[in-house]
Amino acid sequence: MDAVLRARTGTAIGAVGTAVCAAAVLLTGCDAAPSSSRPEARPAAAKNGDTAPLAGKAAAPRLAVPHGDGSRVASDFNGDGHRDLVLNDLVKAPGDTHGDDAGIGVVYGTAAARGLDPAVRQLLTPSANAAEVKGTLPAAFDAEAACDLDEDGFADLVVATDPPYDGIGRPPVPIQLLFGSPSGLTGKAAVLKIPGVARYGNDWPDHPVCGDFDGDGANDLAVTASAGQVSFLRGPFTRAGAPRAAAAPVPAGGTVLAAPEKADVDGDGADDLVALSRAHAPGTAARGTLLLGGPEGPRRAGGAYAYDAVPKPPAPALASGETRPTTDVLVYADFSGDRRLDVVTRTHRGERADVVALYAAPTRPGPDPAITFSTRLFLP
Repeated sequence: MDAVLRARTGTAIGAVGTAVCAAAVLLTGCDAAPSSSRPEARPAAAKNGDTAPLAGKAAAPRLAVPHGDGSRVASDFNGDGHRDLVLNDLVKAPGDTHGDDAGIGVVYGTAAARGLDPAVRQLLTPSANAAEVKGTLPAAFDAEAACDLDEDGFADLVVATDPPYDGIGRPPVPIQLLFGSPSGLTGKAAVLKIPGVARYGNDWPDHPVCGDFDGDGANDLAVTASAGQVSFLRGPFTRAGAPRAAAAPVPAGGTVLAAPEKADVDGDGADDLVALSRAHAPGTAARGTLLLGGPEGPRRAGGAYAYDAVPKPPAPALASGETRPTTDVLVYADFSGDRRLDVVTRTHRGERADVVALYAAPTRPGPDPAITFSTRLFLP
């Protein structure tokens, strides 16, 4: 599942957790106990061609994003047939004391057996990639979901932002769309346009989920409205962020939306949706309410839905420090193209040290990751 779930407080959007697809996306960790079975030690030198977890910029090669011709692979932003990885939580430079959003990191997939290559990476920031709202760039920029919204063969990233809002009346739409291309995610995002008929109440539209909810072959978006309702936006979308059509919100049975583990639960050709009372972190157990897709979108009650907990691999070592590290599962997805689910985790200590690890299937929970790297690679 490729959703990246975020929480909102007050009138601004703050990042608290992740969950996939986009990858979102295209797209933005979960509460998890730190590993206590491995001693904290400085990581060994790089192996298997990957970057040492705490390597500095001098040891971090960078390669251009390969150009693709388009594909139907999930979260493939450059259309070369290989799934890409989206990272919301990036370590910050030692001198960064302002707490600004570090941006979104993208690691592109390759034809190599391990799939991802940290040398092929991209940093997305509000200043470079966000759209202005009322002349103001957002401070927050968090990936929520990923899917091909404009049907051009390149996955697009759904991003949550924090546009200016004075707290009076209906807030602006905080969701933006960043479109893929043969060069990956480039240019400025477009603000998602939600027609008035598809809005309800004065809550922020939130928790976007991609899926073909009406079964017509085009990706749609579902977002939350007030009072536990869901707004259904029919795709395809224009590059200006407008859906093909929209309808009045319907009761969802929860204030948070997520994709089920299998997109089309009942096998009727339309993707389904899950409504929950709180955000679901990847790999954890949770219960929600299923909304079945159909010609009119996700409107039919499908009963209770349960996410099963999935075992985590052992955390890779992280250099010793004052506090214990925490390991979050970021995504379960096929990065090697063998149709088996790989596991990506992030072990971190605060905002200054981390290591991202990909564990190739079927070794879950295997002892050694296929690749490790630190998000320090994204530091400018």
